[in-house]
Amino acid sequence: MTAVNSVSTIKTIEWTSEGVALIDQRLLPLKEEYKICRNYEEVAEAIRTMVVRGAPAIGVAAAMGIALGVQQSKAKTAEMLRSEFDRICDTLAATRPTAVNLYWAIGRMRDLFEKLLSEGAPIEAIPTRLQEQAQRILDEDIEANKAMGHYGAALVPDGKTVMTICNAGALATAGYGTALGVIRSAICEGKNVNVIALETRPFLQGARLTAWELQKDGIPTTLITDNMAGHFLHAGGIGCVVVGADRIAANGDVANKIGTYSVAVLAKENGVPFYVAAPLSTLDLNIPSGEKIPIEQRAASEVTQIQGVEIAPRGIAVNNPAFDVTPHEYITAIVTERGIARPPYEDTLRRLKNLAC
Repeated sequence: MTAVNSVSTIKTIEWTSEGVALIDQRLLPLKEEYKICRNYEEVAEAIRTMVVRGAPAIGVAAAMGIALGVQQSKAKTAEMLRSEFDRICDTLAATRPTAVNLYWAIGRMRDLFEKLLSEGAPIEAIPTRLQEQAQRILDEDIEANKAMGHYGAALVPDGKTVMTICNAGALATAGYGTALGVIRSAICEGKNVNVIALETRPFLQGARLTAWELQKDGIPTTLITDNMAGHFLHAGGIGCVVVGADRIAANGDVANKIGTYSVAVLAKENGVPFYVAAPLSTLDLNIPSGEKIPIEQRAASEVTQIQGVEIAPRGIAVNNPAFDVTPHEYITAIVTERGIARPPYEDTLRRLKNLAC
């Protein structure tokens, strides 16, 4: 049986006396360094440049960025503070368009801010309350991941290999992970599980982050290139595919890292269950289908370079969408912290969302 840490020792995000500390995911696996963001603008830049990434982690980072910005405010009146607060929130909201957790976390911070102002709270008390709220969002994320892991572990077959793409682990969350949390929980419950991690071009989250994180926790992991997925799914031995999500529409369509859709199609063709693990904060029930999910376009250099080394002819045209949408008919089940949703997702996702209200 595999020996594994029941709780990942990786700290993705932390509030410190110096500012918001973020493990710099651009440097992994070669360097394990933390970047200290000393103001909200630096937090926004860290989100935009993928120092921190993964939908839940982005949400936590944004909440802490808001708290940090208000803490440093020089506003003397409620109206001045409201104007500054709106500017902070707008700056953070403009960083990454696809991950709905970002807007969910900003909404949580806005709701508390408005409540405090309506109650006539002293301006000097507001920064502490917002900091407490940001920490609460972090703590809730870890607990949600553990609950997801518990529900999802039942879906993982014993003695089989789990395939995953991108990084949906401790690095993509406040800790423990969504998809990787399911794997961790399955192993902790006594199942013999190996992992196949897709490299996840062009940013190599699978090769750089997932492989590093799982190896660090003692979970047997094999790294493959993205175009090998079909071969291994057809060859047998893959018990299921488990991935994370950046936004889930009301009908169960899922936006996740580019390449996820291809894996889902290959999994269905080869009779392999395809599971999505994501917190309820990733649900966007206001969007009827995946066609309405905005897809972030990223820099051409991510495709034409690897770690700063040119791999393509200069001047070549590049299209670099960061995400794709997997239609719900390719998804066997969606694991949340409140339980498992199965088709028809319009009903089951809404029911689980209502349980959290």
